[in-house]
Formats: sequence, C-alpha cells, structure tokens
Amino acid sequence: MKKVLLAAAAVVALPAIAEAQDIPVPGVYLGVEGGLNWLFNTTILGLNVSPQTGWAAGGKIGYDFIGPRIEVEGIYRQNIHGTFFGNRAITGQISDVSVMGNFLYDFRSFGSIVPYIGAGAGVGFVDSDFNLGSTVFAFQGILGVGWEATPNLRFNLEGRYYGTTNPSVAGTTWTNNNAMLLASVMVKFGAAAAPPPPPPPPVAPPSFMVFFDWDRSNLSAQALATIKQAADAFRAKGNARITATGHTDTSGPESYNMALSLRRANAVKDALVRDGVPAQAITVIGMGEKGLLVPTADGVREPQNRRVEIVIQ
Repeated sequence: MKKVLLAAAAVVALPAIAEAQDIPVPGVYLGVEGGLNWLFNTTILGLNVSPQTGWAAGGKIGYDFIGPRIEVEGIYRQNIHGTFFGNRAITGQISDVSVMGNFLYDFRSFGSIVPYIGAGAGVGFVDSDFNLGSTVFAFQGILGVGWEATPNLRFNLEGRYYGTTNPSVAGTTWTNNNAMLLASVMVKFGAAAAPPPPPPPPVAPPSFMVFFDWDRSNLSAQALATIKQAADAFRAKGNARITATGHTDTSGPESYNMALSLRRANAVKDALVRDGVPAQAITVIGMGEKGLLVPTADGVREPQNRRVEIVIQ
C-alpha cells in the first residue's frame, strides 16, 4: 500500500516538476555527434563481406521550433573488413559520407527528459572504384532521447537505421545498410526574453466612511471627526477631487431611499465645505439601496448599509 501511495504521489508531482523546468525557447542550434556504426553483411564482387564494428562522427545545424526540429547534418562512417578487392577504394575498409536533411519531433511531456523520433533523406558518397566515388540516395530513421541540462545545452543518445540505394563498384552493385548508436551535444543560441516587469500594484485612493442612524441624515460627532480626516487628506493630496456617495439600507420604499441617500451625501458635502474643501471639488451621488455593504433581504435595517463613502482622487 505504501508503494502505491508513493507512486500516486509521484504521478501527481509530475506536472509540477515539469512546470519547474526552465521554459524552452525556439532557436538555432549547432551539434556534434559520434558513435558506433554497424554495416550489415553484404556481397561485393561475388565475395561475402562481414564488416567489423565501425565508427561515425559528424555535425549538424538546425532550428528548434519547440516540438518540431529541422536540421542539416553531415556524417562520416568507416568500417574495417577482411576482404580485399585489388586496388579499389573498398579494399580492407568501406567509407561513407552523407549529407542529410532531417525532420525530428520532440515529445515534451517529461520535463528535461525529451524523447524524440525523426527521419531524414539526402545524398551519400560511398567507396567505389575510387575514394567515395559512388553517389547514392541516402535515407534514415531516428529514435532517441535527450536531456536538456539548460535551455541552451542538450545531450542526446539515439539509435538509427541508415541506408542508401546500392553503390556500384566495377560495374556491379552492393547493399549498404547500417545501424548506428550515436551520442551528441547540442548548443542552442538565443535566450528567453526577459519577462515584462509586473504592473505596479493598484493604488487605492484614500477613502472614508460615515454612518447614519436609521432614517436620518444628520451627522454624529464620530461622523464629523471622520469628515475632518477626509478634509485633511484632501489638503495633503493637493490637486484632488472628492466623491461623496450616499447609501441606505433596504427598509422603506426605494424612491424614498434614493432621496435619503442624496440628503446624506449632501450633508457630508456641507461638512467638508465647512472644513475648507471647495464645493466645486466635491461630487455628490445618491445610490439608494444599491451597493449594499452587507447584502440583506428587502426591509432589513442594517446599520452598515446606512452610510456615505468619501473617496479622494
């Protein structure tokens, strides 16, 4: 049971792990590669040829679209064998150079570990009557896995099948089929654009709230003290405007409450003017029962809804 729970936790954590990786970005990349090459047994000029394990090395340039990739690649392969054909270039060994265009696709669902598949086609130059003298059509299939150490540095290990149309020697042809195991290093150029700076946090304008008794618009001592604070804040701000918005609770007729909210807002305006705020800097709004501070049913006498909100902008 414990193992099951651990496995479930790992599955749940996978999206978070993937998200924690550096975000890959499109860009041009260069790569170098090398590894082992196995040339399949073949027959040349009537003699059976069993090549030894050979080697391959090359390089590539490509563009990563983050998912699809395209690249141009050049590789040299060489396999030693024990069969000799006089003075021909294939005596004792077979060499092969290919220039390929590859299309690959990365499966980006495992964080920095990136499985991929691909295919390529191009031209091969294979040993024949003279060095690399047989020009043939070349093709290959690719299956591999990469590790992105950073968004700009990647290591790959892949297996390939590589083949060509039949090269010719002394007027006859032979088959050229290969299996390869390659390791490569890729360096991508370009970096992720710096994220835009976060927007400045919204600055809430200074605001004050004055409360009223039920069905009243007269100002209490506490209300007058609050209005005095609002007038002081207005003077400290300099060039500003004040909006006084009146509200009521839901008791009483709606039309009556609209008029009551305006009386409350005007009472606050008059007090602000007495405290030195120019009348032309004050806007009065009546909301009636709209904009309840505490949502209630109709007919409820809620003290916090009987108010005027003073906002300085």
